[in-house]
Amino acid sequence: MKVPLSPPDLHQLLSALLAAPSGAQRLQELLSLDLGPAPGGKYRHWDTFRHAPPRADFSAKEQWFAVKSARNALARPLPLTDTRQRPFKVALPAPALAMLHRVDRDAAGNLSGAFVGTEPITNPATRETYLFKSIVEEAITSSQLEGASTTRNVAKDMIQNGRPPFTRSERMILNNYQGMLLVRHHVHAPLTPEFLLELQRTLTGGTLDDESAAGRLRTADEHIVIEDETGVVLHTPPTADVLGDRMRALCDFANGTNDSEFVHPVVRAILLHLWLAYDHPFVDGNGRTARALFYWSMVRAGYWLCEYVSISRILKKARGQYARAYLYTESDDNDATYFLLYQLRVLCRAIDDLEEYLHRKARQLHDIERLVHRASLDGLNPRQLALVRHALTSEFARYTVASHQRSHGTSYETARSDLLRLVQLGLLRQSKQGKAFVFHPAADIHQRIPSDR
Repeated sequence: MKVPLSPPDLHQLLSALLAAPSGAQRLQELLSLDLGPAPGGKYRHWDTFRHAPPRADFSAKEQWFAVKSARNALARPLPLTDTRQRPFKVALPAPALAMLHRVDRDAAGNLSGAFVGTEPITNPATRETYLFKSIVEEAITSSQLEGASTTRNVAKDMIQNGRPPFTRSERMILNNYQGMLLVRHHVHAPLTPEFLLELQRTLTGGTLDDESAAGRLRTADEHIVIEDETGVVLHTPPTADVLGDRMRALCDFANGTNDSEFVHPVVRAILLHLWLAYDHPFVDGNGRTARALFYWSMVRAGYWLCEYVSISRILKKARGQYARAYLYTESDDNDATYFLLYQLRVLCRAIDDLEEYLHRKARQLHDIERLVHRASLDGLNPRQLALVRHALTSEFARYTVASHQRSHGTSYETARSDLLRLVQLGLLRQSKQGKAFVFHPAADIHQRIPSDR
C-alpha cells in the first residue's frame, strides 16, 4: 500500500500566492471560481487532485488552496483527536448529503422507495430467516477481511448445525456471528467501555496467541503499529496509557452525551468506526469490533435495514480503497470526510445489493409457490417453501431440526413440524444419525414438483 502524498501547507500556499506579481488580484480570481469542496462532485485527495485539477488556467496548488479553503469553511471539529491532540474534523459536501438522504429514505422509518414489495424482510414469517442469513454473511466476510480462510458453505453449515469450529478461521467466524448477536441484543442500551471489552472478548476468544488479551485493552509493552506488506508504517495508534480515557470519550460520543449540536446518526456511526480503528485499543480484533460498533450505532438510531446488509462483503472486494480511506484522512489534516464518503458509498452499495437480492428471492419464492400449487401441495408456509427451493437445487443437502430452527429463528417444535410435514408430503426423506434425525431431499422431488423447463 503506497502512502499518499501529504498535501501542501495551506499557509505556505497563501504566502506564495500573495508574493507573486498581481497576487492579490489572482487570489481574488481564484476564489471567484467557486470550485467548492468537491469539484465535479469528487472529494479528491491531493495525491490524485494534483494530477488533474479541474481548471487549466490555474496551477494544481492554486486550485488546491481554493478547494481546501472551501472544505475548511464547511468542516466542523470532532471530539476525536490524534496522538498530538489535534482534532479530527468532518464536512458534509453535496455528495455526502445525497448519500445520507438515500440512507435515510431506504434504511430507516417505514418501507418506501426501492423496498416496497420486498416481503421477505417485512413478513414476520420470513423476517428472521433473512436476518439470520445477513448476520452469517457479515460474520464470514468480516472474518475474511482479517485473514480467515474457509469456504462460505462450510462456515454456514457450522453455524446452522451448531457444530464446534475445527480451525482458527472457523472459530473467528463463529465468534463474529456471536458478536453480531451480542450487538443486536445491546442496541437499546448505551455504549460503555465494559460492553466494548465484552464485544472484543466475544470476537477474539479462542483465536489469540495470548488468550489473556481477550477482553482487555492493550498494555504499554504491547506496542502496535500498522504496516503494509513491505514493512512501511502506515499508522501508529495512541499509547496504551491514554486508551482508557479515549474509550470513555468514544462512548460519550456514541451516546451523544456531550453533543453541543446535531450529529447525523449515520455520520456518528461511521465516525465511531473510524475512531475505534484509529485508536486500535486491542491487541487483536480492532477491525471486527469497529465494524460491529458501526452496526450497533446504526440499528440503535433506527436504521433497521442495516441488520440485513453486509458492509464487510463490499469492503472485502476493495480492501485497498478501505485502507486508503484511513490514510487519506490521517495524511490530510485529520479530514475524516474521506472516510465518511467512502463508507457512505459502501453503505449505499450494500443497500443496492440487498434490494436486488430481496427482489430475486421474492421472485424465486413466488415461483416455488406456483410450482407447489401445480403439484397440488398447497399449504406450505414460507419456511417450508424456502427449504423446498433449496432442496430442488441441492440434491445432497442435509437438514436437521436444529439447523432449520436456527435458520428461521423459530421454536424447536415449529421447526420439527415443518420438516415432518415435508416428509409426509414425500418431499424429504428422514434418517437417523446417532441420536439425531437428519432430513434429505427425496430422490423424486423433481418429479413431485416439476420445474417449468
